[in-house]
Amino acid sequence: MTITHPTSGLSSKFDEADLQQKAKDHLWMHFARQSVMEDGHGVPIIVKGDGHHIWDSTGKKYFDGLSGLFVVNAGHGRQRLAEVAAKQAAELAFFPLWSYAHPSAIELADRLADYAPGDLNRVFFSTGGGEAVETAFKLAKYYWKLQGRPTKHKVISRAVAYHGTPQGALAITGIPAMKEMFEPVTPGGFRVPNTNFYRAPEHGDHLEQFGLWAANRIEEMIEFEGPETVAAVFLEPVQNSGGCFPPPPGYFQRVREICDKYDVLLVSDEVICAFGRLGHMFACDEYNYVPDMITCAKGMTSGYSPIGATIVSDKVYEPFKHGNTSFYHGYTFGGHPVSAAVALENLDIFEEEKLNENVRENSPAFRRTLEKLHDLPIVGDVRGDGYFFGIELVKDKKTKETFDDDESERLLRGFLSKALFDAGLYCRADDRGDPVIQLAPPLTIGQREFDEIEGILRSVLTEAWAQL
Repeated sequence: MTITHPTSGLSSKFDEADLQQKAKDHLWMHFARQSVMEDGHGVPIIVKGDGHHIWDSTGKKYFDGLSGLFVVNAGHGRQRLAEVAAKQAAELAFFPLWSYAHPSAIELADRLADYAPGDLNRVFFSTGGGEAVETAFKLAKYYWKLQGRPTKHKVISRAVAYHGTPQGALAITGIPAMKEMFEPVTPGGFRVPNTNFYRAPEHGDHLEQFGLWAANRIEEMIEFEGPETVAAVFLEPVQNSGGCFPPPPGYFQRVREICDKYDVLLVSDEVICAFGRLGHMFACDEYNYVPDMITCAKGMTSGYSPIGATIVSDKVYEPFKHGNTSFYHGYTFGGHPVSAAVALENLDIFEEEKLNENVRENSPAFRRTLEKLHDLPIVGDVRGDGYFFGIELVKDKKTKETFDDDESERLLRGFLSKALFDAGLYCRADDRGDPVIQLAPPLTIGQREFDEIEGILRSVLTEAWAQL
């Protein structure tokens, strides 16, 4: 079939049946049930993006309400990013950072260090978020060994938090169902409560007291395990998995105090939250704390080329400045010349178009628009920050009763995911925790698009409730 994309007049030929058959025969999708293809339903094939819209291989248009996967922050179809990638590839397509360097990686490291708070001045490149977390985990353990404190090797993270899929990062991930099939995982990961105020086990009537309670559980865990065994605490500014849990006021200030008290490194995992998702280049600035390391990836290039980074404080870098000490760790494609060049241009777009300012200015309106959905019986909570929101679905608003596993299966996989997509909204209906719809659209949108998102959600959620 021939598709003409309305925004560009571009004609592309796609043989839908041929692509579906090849996908069924050979493609193994990520985090997906292969049975979708094996059962003959096929898979949506996305062929084009422009602005905040995507098109599939049948020519249907969708609103990209998830920025691909919290990635395409500057929007789809940025010709200048494609041109920069082509120019860099023609000039120097590849060279490793293994004892060598190239201009785009040097310039990007300098730029990221300028954006980062405090004394976070050293940048270790990888190719994605999981690798950035893996780097921080290994570096934390090695740092304490170099300090003559080799027993500090454990890491603390929050319940239901996702920090990546490599074996080390998986130890930090707090979702048991994602780990059990790979056990035994790397040892040393311990969990504390997250900041889900909607389901607060303590101080459910006072946000700040709940935040202090949650932070103090980190101190409790450090004391229980022994301060001389704990290397680092890994926290997202807004926790993604479970449905956008923002930190209560004072939470991160208390966590910083605890980490300083017990000589524990604080890692701000900003793979999702950095580069504008919360209206700042680095989200720790939104909540006024300075970590010892920042992990980042996704939005750095707005997805136009893969890259990740672990940004490290002068304190953590200090032992590596002298003598024969090396960090025996790296990735072939870490700091890839094309990716680094694209990142620099993407950050130029952020500054020229004031995307961070757009998020900070319009986030309250986005929240107000989504909160209109509170009049639906299935909507229990609307939460988040910046351009990053979750809508928790419930069986009973008064009691906050959630859905059991079978009901979640029927609601999320059996109806909502497909119904939202069919209605023209690509987003995430997530059951890692309680059932939640997640939204993280490109940072370029405003009130008109907020209304469009709310309208689609209202229609589909009304139908979902009727089916229940």
